[in-house]
Formats: sequence, C-alpha cells, structure tokens
Amino acid sequence: MAVDPKTTCYDDTRAESYQSYIQQSGQHKAVLRSLHNILPGEFKRIGVDQSSLDVLGVGSGGGEVDVEILTLLQSTFPAVPITTDIVEGSTQLTDNFKALVAKTPNLQKIPFAWHLMSSENYETQVKAKGDMKKFDFIQMIQMLYYVDNLADTITFYHSLLKNNGRIMIINGAANSGWDILWKTYAKDLAVDVIKDNLCSSAEVIACLKSLGLKYEEHDQPNSFDITECLNPSNQTGQHVLNFLTMKDNFYESFTPEIRAGILDLLRNKCSTEKDGRVMFNNNMSCILVHA
Repeated sequence: MAVDPKTTCYDDTRAESYQSYIQQSGQHKAVLRSLHNILPGEFKRIGVDQSSLDVLGVGSGGGEVDVEILTLLQSTFPAVPITTDIVEGSTQLTDNFKALVAKTPNLQKIPFAWHLMSSENYETQVKAKGDMKKFDFIQMIQMLYYVDNLADTITFYHSLLKNNGRIMIINGAANSGWDILWKTYAKDLAVDVIKDNLCSSAEVIACLKSLGLKYEEHDQPNSFDITECLNPSNQTGQHVLNFLTMKDNFYESFTPEIRAGILDLLRNKCSTEKDGRVMFNNNMSCILVHA
C-alpha cells in the first residue's frame, strides 16, 4: 500500500530515533505498570453485557502497549469476541506491530484492520464512507501532538464511542521535561511534525472541559537517564536527542547558540541529577474520557 509521506508521523529515520527513545526511556514499562492498575476495572464496566468488543488504536507505533491492552481485555472477557482497528502512519512501525502480533499466540483469534494513514486521513475516510464503526475502547497514546486541531480530533473520536465506551489518552504531564522543552523552544523545534506545539495534559484537560466531556486523570510518574544525550559521540544518546527535538540530526539542525541553550535546558530545567546521572522528567498523564 503506497502512503503519502505527508501522512506519516515518522519516516524511517525518525522511526529509528523513536525506537531508541522507547528503549532508553522505559516509557512503555511505565505506561503498562499504570494500565495494569487502571484498566481491569474500566474494562469490566465497558464490557458488561456486550456480545463483542471493538477496539481502536490511534498512533499505535510498534504496538507494544496495544498488545498488552488487548491481552488484558481478553483476560477480562475470555469468551467475548474482540476486533481491533489500528491507525498508524509509519510503514516501518506498522510492520513491527504486525510482527509482534504474529508471535503473540493469544492475539491470533483477534481480527486486525490496518489503516496506514494519519489520524486526519482516517477521519476524512470515515466521514466520506458515512458508515462509522463504533468502538468500546479507543487508545491514543502520545499522538495528540501530531494532529491539526485538538478539539476537532477529540470530538471526532468521541463520536466513535459506543454508549459505555472510553477513550484513553496518554500525554506528557504538565511541567514535565517534554512540556518545558517544547514550550521554551516552540519556534525552533519540529514545526514540520508537531502541528502546533507539544500539548501537555493541561491543554488536553482544558480542551475536554471546554467540550463538556467527563474524564478522569491518572498520574504516571517516569524519569530516564539522558546523560548520554549530552555526549555528542554517543549514537544512542543522539537518537534519543533527535527524538526529543523531532529532528533528523540534532547537531546539524540548530545554530550553536540554540543548540547550547537546549542542552542546558535539558540538563538544568527538564531533569534532575541523581548519583551523577542526568534524569529527564518524563512524567505522563493517563486521561480516561467517558462516552
């Protein structure tokens, strides 16, 4: 399937940086620890008296978190059929997701529909068809940074919920390292990828309030070591730095003054020092939006 490069969140270069970031940050492990506490009770409420359960993942990346969520849902309702639709713009990450599904035995009974496109293109396609599939659970993990209009996006996906459904949004927390970095250097960072600036949980919650939607917020504390990011000769550190700034090559993308300012901010404002290591504040927020 041919994909317009403009529809993708990550080309192959950025997908590599993303994978380095995920491995270094331990973000998925932090998310999963939190979800194992939150989701079983939510799933019991969502799935009561349902003859089937329909799940939508938006911006699912390589699927590591989606697979765990689907496994949790299966264990909660082992006799109920589940369908899954995945919206993801990166060919490489979608292939990674498919490979993960292929080697996960419990997912073989779940039919997957793959939509290799951006969130906006999926919305356009669904509206053009006029027959909107409804979902019990929609997950949007670290993807609202890439949409054209936050309120319109949330409104659209909320319209896809069944009566007892939930949207799960995971975003960087207000005043996290991400939030500080992107609000300080909004004009210099990846305007070609991030549509506005990097919205934190504060902007998401303000949007939900303005739309009159019911929600619950759960904190997800996380930090990770970025000491190697401050070493220009460390390749893994450079991949992570590329991802934090959404650039293909951090050291070639900024003037020396801006580059030095970003590195200073990462060390002194976005992080704390522990045992001689620089620990980036990667706190996240899990927001459950009711139908």
